[in-house]
Amino acid sequence: MPNYTAPLKDFQFLIDHFLEIEKHADVPGFTEAKELAPALLEESAKFCQQVLNPLNAVGDKQGLKFDKGTVTTPDGFRQAYTQYVEGGWPTLTWPTEFGGQDLPEFLNMPMLEMVCSSNLSFGLTPGLTHGAIHAILLHANEEIKKTYLPNMIAGKWSGVMCLTEPVAGTDLGLLKTRAEPQADGSFKITGNKIFISAGEQDQTENIIHLVLARLPDAPKGTKGISLFIVPKFMVDADGSLGARNAFSCAGLEHKMGIHASPTCVMNYDGATGWLVGAPHRGLPAMFTMMNTARLYVGVQGLGVGEAAFQNALAYAKERPQGRALKGAKFPDKPADPITVHPDVRRMLYTMKAFTEGARALAMLTALKSDIAHRHPDKAVREEADDFVQLVTPILKSALTDGGFETASTAMQCFGGYGYIEEYGASQYLRDARIAMIYEGTNGVQAMDLVGRKLGFEVGRYLSRFFIPVDAFIAAERENPAMAEFTKPLKAHLKYLQQATMWIGTMGMVDPNHAGAGAVEYQKMFSLVLFGYLWAMQAKHALKLRDSDPEFYDAKLATARFYFAKILPGTTSLFASITAGAGPVMAEAGF
Repeated sequence: MPNYTAPLKDFQFLIDHFLEIEKHADVPGFTEAKELAPALLEESAKFCQQVLNPLNAVGDKQGLKFDKGTVTTPDGFRQAYTQYVEGGWPTLTWPTEFGGQDLPEFLNMPMLEMVCSSNLSFGLTPGLTHGAIHAILLHANEEIKKTYLPNMIAGKWSGVMCLTEPVAGTDLGLLKTRAEPQADGSFKITGNKIFISAGEQDQTENIIHLVLARLPDAPKGTKGISLFIVPKFMVDADGSLGARNAFSCAGLEHKMGIHASPTCVMNYDGATGWLVGAPHRGLPAMFTMMNTARLYVGVQGLGVGEAAFQNALAYAKERPQGRALKGAKFPDKPADPITVHPDVRRMLYTMKAFTEGARALAMLTALKSDIAHRHPDKAVREEADDFVQLVTPILKSALTDGGFETASTAMQCFGGYGYIEEYGASQYLRDARIAMIYEGTNGVQAMDLVGRKLGFEVGRYLSRFFIPVDAFIAAERENPAMAEFTKPLKAHLKYLQQATMWIGTMGMVDPNHAGAGAVEYQKMFSLVLFGYLWAMQAKHALKLRDSDPEFYDAKLATARFYFAKILPGTTSLFASITAGAGPVMAEAGF
């Protein structure tokens, strides 16, 4: 069974130093959260390591059972979910008004990563519920909030989003599910949805579906979509569960990975639902859930990548094969461990640079989200939210691309054994692949970045990144120890700024120029963003080195690897972006 050890020291470094939480002491709850972090992280790690990780391979091998609309999760999953609820983990970030603990998101982010590292299939159900709660909090009326939120926040009920239909994937304007108004103010929902993660399962006593559908007077396209809350079991006036609603699971998709997470085909046969938000305004409400989900899906990539890296590193340290190029490292043994070989070290450093850089990005984005919701100053809230809006498509794509690449690299470290199921590397690879597709493919995220985020209010979102990076570089100008990080960061930031100007200018001439370079631009942006994060981590590591030389020397070595071997990738991406749409849109190819 693959092992997993939560990276508690790195989480603590980020919370204690990298996030600089002391600068935000005026934000309610931050100081208390920082003090609570060590105990919370320790307990989270125990649950994930001791309960969830042993079930990961079980779920992969055993899969799900489906019988006449009923879904049974693999052995141990229901019991693990009960422990998850009893531990209070679903309640962390939600308002106390509805039974939550009102803790900041930057404390929830480590828990999310640990769950995804130890058992991604398990984590999908509570992860989707988190997004559903967020949508209901922001868009539903008070009656709906009081009826559903307490049990959803407690984890007794789960929540799912129901968008995709056979003819309507990314293009939601094509969806056909109907909502007929009833005399009592409810609606009858009729239609078919596919790819509904956790649409049916046996872990919670009720499943709350957020369904996109069209009212009879709906205009065509995305402007005619409304959002409805549709519970599996009706909720009586006293809060108890009543009759089964008129929808069912027609089957499960047979997938490449996440075998213990039910991906359902759902049929709504006049199911009773209630409108959430205004008529024909369902898509903006659903995007609240989707934006939260995109951040969480990014962390899924990070979580799987971290677990894959840990197991590859452990294997590499123990696997004897060949000799070091400069002579035997362990002459008393028949062979050296493969960690002596430059190419293996390249792979290990690449995985470490990704996971620790991605973790810093996830934690910083969580902090910015907290500030956007909690800070007393409106201008500060707006600035933080702008950063989150800009970074969301980049984070989702970079972390899911990187998670899959890391799982693939980990398999390569195992050699032939990586292709053998019992070593576990293949499960990480299979599980990671879906994250690049759902919640908007990474190509769609790239189009969101270049099509909506770059030009927003003449670059307002962009300024929330470029200005702080410029300020950081300027502040460290007189620090010679930082020059090896700030000089290349400045150079590659310039490449990114030039690419941004090219995309903006040429995209106005021909939108295909922006479309053809969008994915490369997004990758280029992520490289520079990671460079900024690694430079900030290096700054703290230099200051703290004497307190823990082993940890901080490793941090600095990884930062140096990133700047020397990974960040230079911006130059080739710049060349590809500025090649324009011609090679992509040539008619002769297909």
